Amino acid sequence: MSTFTLGFVLFPDLTQLDLTRPLQVLARLPQSRIIVAAKSRAPVPSDCGLSLLPTHSFAEAPPFDLICVPGGIKGVIGAIGDRETVDFVRRQANDAKYVTSVCTGAFVLGVAGLLQGRRATTHWAYTELLPLVGATHEKARIVRDRNLFSAGGVTAGVDFGLAVVAEIAGETVARSIQLGIEYDPAPPFDSGHPDRASTAVKSALSDRYDKARSALRDSLTQAVAA
Repeated sequence: MSTFTLGFVLFPDLTQLDLTRPLQVLARLPQSRIIVAAKSRAPVPSDCGLSLLPTHSFAEAPPFDLICVPGGIKGVIGAIGDRETVDFVRRQANDAKYVTSVCTGAFVLGVAGLLQGRRATTHWAYTELLPLVGATHEKARIVRDRNLFSAGGVTAGVDFGLAVVAEIAGETVARSIQLGIEYDPAPPFDSGHPDRASTAVKSALSDRYDKARSALRDSLTQAVAA
């Protein structure tokens, strides 16, 4: 069996959990190797102050069997305006068996032209923007459309990783990884999705997400028009 190459894309101000959650799951995929690629090998700052160290620059990266693009609203706005990053994603995706995203990483795929006519999901606060990149939103934590996998916001990265492992190596392997990482979520509050969160909780976030959504919309409009 040949080695399956899993490629993750780094860019400044990404949300590190969008990257590290699925990476931790997928790193346990048998007969696989992890590539973490950025414009250079310099440490890449995330949006929480933790820097991440690439294993390869874009120029050094081998072809990926699976490409995964994480999110993070500030980082994604920067990434979709960066031709080198978008071109790298497009180039790797052209020959990859699986093209994937977590959270707002979907919009990097979209600006690269990879979501046209596809069903996809992203963080709940930004789903209304998916049509700007040619995608149709499907309300689900993980959405698969042929070889495209997209996941919802941040914590969906673990679910996404397990779904991808099941696709590649079978459900038994995915279940064993789930047990190995003791993924048995039982959150203390039932506020993890707007369908369940109270009006007061949603109101506390409305100003933050209204501003972020507007900034992302403007950036997407410019990137798509370019």
